[in-house]
Amino acid sequence: MPIITKVSSQKRPGRYNIFLDDQYAFSASEQTVAEFVLLKGQSVSTAKVAEIKQFDADARATNLASKFLSYEPRTIFEVLQYLGKHEIDDQAAQNAVVQLSEMGFLDDRKYVELALKQDLRIGTDGPLGVSRKLTLKGVDPELVQAELAAIGDEEWLEPGLRVLKSMKSKVGRIAQRELERKMRTKLMSHGFSGPLASMVIAEVDLQAGDADQLEALKKQGVKAYKRFRRLPEGERKSKMRNYLYTHGFSSGEIDSFLAGEVIPLAELADY
Repeated sequence: MPIITKVSSQKRPGRYNIFLDDQYAFSASEQTVAEFVLLKGQSVSTAKVAEIKQFDADARATNLASKFLSYEPRTIFEVLQYLGKHEIDDQAAQNAVVQLSEMGFLDDRKYVELALKQDLRIGTDGPLGVSRKLTLKGVDPELVQAELAAIGDEEWLEPGLRVLKSMKSKVGRIAQRELERKMRTKLMSHGFSGPLASMVIAEVDLQAGDADQLEALKKQGVKAYKRFRRLPEGERKSKMRNYLYTHGFSSGEIDSFLAGEVIPLAELADY
């Protein structure tokens, strides 16, 4: 049975080289040396060497993962990815995950619960947005959906209103229908479904005064005129009509502008 003939320290603090029968055999951490009492003169079987190496690999994996978790909560998938980047073998990585899970430091369900609470409190993602982000972090989609199902629609109101906060200044600057369309598009880009987006928009006061709506019509009408002014009159009016319609103005408002009732047509070029 091989005998430990030398235990020497490495340049890396806390690491030691173990020699068996005067030949280098493996390296071990200070923790491993203490755990197995690796002293000169001790005999170790081949099976024991394998056990020592696995313990050392597991300890290194667990220490690396613990440090990674100390900065912020992580998913199991993120921890495994991190260990893989540090060339930790699969067995040691899995053992580290099991140990940290048993200790309560690694729990995907708790991670999802925390992510949802944080988003509802200060975030701007809707259910689909949260689901996408968690799936990218390797969380089981069924687990995510189970946690999302426990959240009532009304709880997504505050995140939705945070999404639209910067758009409230546009009230009265563009047509109400156009503003609603833009708000819906923005909400859906943040992972809100159509019905949830409608619920959020309904909570925003989009009612602009007549003067504000008229000012928005003037602003967009002038833009349309400048864009198409070089076209023949008939084509120009058709293009302007389509432009104003896609920007949320009613047929009556558009007819009024094109008839020169909002800005005299002869004065458009002065704007």
